[in-house]
Amino acid sequence: MLKATLRSFLAHKGRLFLSLLAVVLSVAFVAGTLLFTDTIGTTFDRLFRSTSADVTVTPHDDLESSQGQNFSGVVPTVPAALVGRVAAVPGVRQSLGRVSVPGVTLTDAANHDIGAVGGAPTIGLNWQLRPNSPVDLSSGTAPHGTDEAVVDADTVHKHHLTLGQQLAVITATGRFPVRLVGIATFNTTNPGATLVFLDTATAQTRLLGRPGVFTSVDATAAAGVSHDVLRGRIAAAVGSGYDVKTAAQTAKDSAQRLGSFLSVLKDALLGFAGIAVLVGITLILNTFSMLVAQRTRELGLLRALGASREQVNRSVLVEAVLLGLLGSTLGLLLGLALALGLIRLIAGAGMELKGSELAFRWPTFVASYAVGVIVTAVSAYLPARRAAQISPMAALREADLPGRGAPLRRRALLGGAVLLLGAAGLALAAASSSAGQAAIWLGAGVLLSLLGLIAVGPLLAAPVIRVVGGWFPRVFGSVGVMSQRNALRNPRRTSATASALMIGLALVAALSVVGASMAASFDAQVDKTIGADFIVQNGVGRPFPPQVGDAVAAVPGVGAAVRGQATRAALLPGGRNTTVVGTGPGLEKMVRIELRQGSVAAGTAPGAVMIGSHYADQHGLTLGSRVQLRFGDGTLATLRVGAVDVTDTTPGGLGDEPVLGTATLHRYQPGVLDDVVFVNAAHGQDKARVKAALKAAVAQYPQVQVRDQADFKKLIRGQIDVLLNLVYGLLGLAIVIAILGVVNTLALSVVERTREIGLLRALGLARRQLRRMVRLEAVVISLFGAVLGLGLGLVWGLTAQRLLALKGMQTLSVPWSTVLAVVVGAAAVGLVAALGPALRASRLNVLDAIAHE
Repeated sequence: MLKATLRSFLAHKGRLFLSLLAVVLSVAFVAGTLLFTDTIGTTFDRLFRSTSADVTVTPHDDLESSQGQNFSGVVPTVPAALVGRVAAVPGVRQSLGRVSVPGVTLTDAANHDIGAVGGAPTIGLNWQLRPNSPVDLSSGTAPHGTDEAVVDADTVHKHHLTLGQQLAVITATGRFPVRLVGIATFNTTNPGATLVFLDTATAQTRLLGRPGVFTSVDATAAAGVSHDVLRGRIAAAVGSGYDVKTAAQTAKDSAQRLGSFLSVLKDALLGFAGIAVLVGITLILNTFSMLVAQRTRELGLLRALGASREQVNRSVLVEAVLLGLLGSTLGLLLGLALALGLIRLIAGAGMELKGSELAFRWPTFVASYAVGVIVTAVSAYLPARRAAQISPMAALREADLPGRGAPLRRRALLGGAVLLLGAAGLALAAASSSAGQAAIWLGAGVLLSLLGLIAVGPLLAAPVIRVVGGWFPRVFGSVGVMSQRNALRNPRRTSATASALMIGLALVAALSVVGASMAASFDAQVDKTIGADFIVQNGVGRPFPPQVGDAVAAVPGVGAAVRGQATRAALLPGGRNTTVVGTGPGLEKMVRIELRQGSVAAGTAPGAVMIGSHYADQHGLTLGSRVQLRFGDGTLATLRVGAVDVTDTTPGGLGDEPVLGTATLHRYQPGVLDDVVFVNAAHGQDKARVKAALKAAVAQYPQVQVRDQADFKKLIRGQIDVLLNLVYGLLGLAIVIAILGVVNTLALSVVERTREIGLLRALGLARRQLRRMVRLEAVVISLFGAVLGLGLGLVWGLTAQRLLALKGMQTLSVPWSTVLAVVVGAAAVGLVAALGPALRASRLNVLDAIAHE
């Protein structure tokens, strides 16, 4: 039996090729995802370990650090005297003060931003080579004085900078010119950051705004002193107002912040890999069902010669395992290429990784082979089991072929029940008033409705195909009739083939509805809440120097300009961390706010605060009540409630965020920077001219953009489109596998119908007509999958929109252009998939085909 199995496997290698390709692609997605995310993790782990000081002393600030970003632009500092105190601790070999400020902007002589792009930061630092310094000076000299800087080699090479070139640095204190005097080369992997080094005095005054302070103190342990022991000594010496961590602790904290991002990224990519695997299962299941059906006589002969049912079953499963092992190996290699491609792709977003540092971990190998082998074995089990149950004599006379004669009643009842459960889950999701519960019901409804529709697919094949292919006979005559009947010949096979395409198109349709509804909701919310003519913001959402607001207010034609700030604080009572918004007078003219009590002017008056109605109801607060804000540095502000706004959780709404006047905020948090300026043109002024003047006024700050409401809407739509295009690209792999399924079904169908094709040719069917018949069969199968996918996807999308409505995105929008494109694309997929099988069918020799068994 083993020899017969191996001989059969090699004999049908052509038929199994497309199934092998499905396994390869499914495994490649899983392996590529794991390799890619593991590489990011190990790259940053290496960077964190190599750049962390033996012991680091930083200011204590839970609020900002927990968010992983700087909302206010204020950088927490430690006094320079702390360097000496740390140096005096027994066991300290060296103590150095560090200045490290993310969010600066580096420009060239043409005022182009040449810093890091995407999510990577541009960091300003003081030049001070430490034992754990991430860079070495490879060219030029160290910076001295207020007008010299050293820049990392990656940025220098990317923008073709040369020593002596004039640059400019923009920080919280403003803009100042520097000359490139040195080039620093990373001695470890640079994940995409741009580093700008200044001498220590300049870094303190320009980056931190005052001399005599650092952002941290780095201590190097003397020989024989452990990091843990030294940390304890330094903590005792500096007191409780600082965080003191060893290199291992610093690296671990940094890795944990990165880990949350990596976890989301890995889960998302593995989710798409799971979709690809699911589509691959339907393809392989369909392929093995057809192969077993075509080998019925062969398997019957084996049974007649003494093979048991278990041996026949085992024979088919061994073929599947061999296919899985081969597919897993090739998929692992393709996954390597996919990981390198993802590394190149993410480089465009600013994260530079080295392909030579790919992280090969044993879970990647285990997962790859587990997916490949288990998928094929599970997919082949049902066809093998059906084949083993056929009696030898029935198989020898080709009666009761597997998958043809069995009734669909039981499948219809089970599938209908599952489909009803899925519909109930979707209905509960749409009716739920809790976002968490709605998400759970939505997930259950999506899964059950998908499984139910796959199960009842064969019952839907006849009515749907008669509708979508009903025009074939009128346009193509007898060829159209035969193509339609061929698609209806085996509903199970047609449904299984279309199901693979259905899954991908259902997700595309659902996400299209979600994306279009989000964009329409944002548009509606901008119209509802934003009253300002123009919005001045940093392109990446970071705060900017106060000179920007000064320049905007001085533009001729500006009627009013209101600055906004943001920082983090704990709101008491309740103690929850929140974003605190600061604003100048006139906010109500720029943002439409619905108030329950008080006025915006009273809520932003000195010593007052405006709170959200939801928070007020939770804690029984009203006008005149007292609340407290505890800021990151421990400062406690006691404020009276001057206004209560109706809680608005929609995009752009204030939500439950407390709003203060700028004067009050600066009293407790001096130095908080602006992160937005709302601008209204003066009455009678041409808004286009005012906009041009505003752009000219902030031209020396390239990180700042001036947008009107149309620009703001376009920005949001663009961000949504980028995300959707990425999702569509990932779903494209599932659709490619589905196309392979159509190709595979047609190719095996041509082999199965060889004698029939020969008879048709003998009766006068031309080669061109035969090719057209196969192509039309593929088109009608693809359209069947598109109809089911679109119907299911639109239901998913409509339900998901109700979930978004709980988050304030009330507007429903169905992108009919995308729906039409999906239908046209499905027809094109069928035509492309049929090219090979149609050509092969038309080239069959008539007499050989008639004599085929």
